[in-house]
Amino acid sequence: MLRLSDFDYTLPAGLIAQYPLEKRDLAKLMVLNRKEATVSHCIFQDIPAYFQQGDLLILNDTKVLPSRLKGLRPSGGKVEILLLRHKNNSTFQALIKPARIKVHERIVFNGGDLAGEITAKNEITFTAKDAAAIYKHGRMPLPPYIKRPPEDLDDIYYQTVYAQKEGAIASPTAGLHFTQELIAGVRSNGINIANITLHINYPTFKPVKQENIEDYRMEGEYFSIEDQAVNLIKETRLAQSRIIAVGTTSCRALETYSSGIRQGYTDLFIYPGYKFKMVDCLLTNFHLPRTTLFMLVCAFAGRDFVHKAYQQAIDRRYRFYSYGDAMLII
Repeated sequence: MLRLSDFDYTLPAGLIAQYPLEKRDLAKLMVLNRKEATVSHCIFQDIPAYFQQGDLLILNDTKVLPSRLKGLRPSGGKVEILLLRHKNNSTFQALIKPARIKVHERIVFNGGDLAGEITAKNEITFTAKDAAAIYKHGRMPLPPYIKRPPEDLDDIYYQTVYAQKEGAIASPTAGLHFTQELIAGVRSNGINIANITLHINYPTFKPVKQENIEDYRMEGEYFSIEDQAVNLIKETRLAQSRIIAVGTTSCRALETYSSGIRQGYTDLFIYPGYKFKMVDCLLTNFHLPRTTLFMLVCAFAGRDFVHKAYQQAIDRRYRFYSYGDAMLII
């Protein structure tokens, strides 16, 4: 039995990145070679050296919505709303803090420019009729381990440079290190690039509470793989070249596609013992312990190998989590 405690590790709080690097591609890059069982270190700008002509790089082109709103109750108490999904009209599924807020309570935002009513548990209905008008009052939904309010710089740095399709509540952070210049350089080296979409939502981050992780069930997140990506995937497979997933979200979408599904909601939960069918290499950031993201990386590279690599990252003062450094597993 795989236990939740098998995916734990201790991280010094000072290694949790609170701000992005000014130059995205100067992040540290740790490279895990599974065949040789080696770990090497460089910077992200060096990543093209690990790609081969004919490889296919898969990017998740989801775009983060400004889905974090701060409002006030009639009593003057502060409320934080994280908009998860647009249900219909002006009603959203949401995470609402504090949780003790009651149904029918009214919340005002920006001095009354926007108002909403709690219409059910984890649901809010706004006075504005247009979703864009609601998101106008929001900020970037930085994760809770970034201990500061969102700033203007996050509007730029918490999006990948290739973000296109709005729908995520969190960034596909493995891709944050790419610049347009680096992407152009990768293409010029004969590496193919395809975009797919997985709109990252709460299921990616929902805490696993079951000690036997096989009892855990993920909820679905929307993904789509369009014709251009499908054709490039098929060509890459026929040429026996490698598919490189940028991020755990791209990986999950590709592994779902391996069963013939191109669009819909994926609830695929990948943990050690899973047999990868589509992904040959994985680029990822460093993840929180006891999370489905960390479990996926352990499934791809081996739990013991990943734990040792994470300890090296800690010893070498790598920056962790969303705005942190990167790991390439080949």
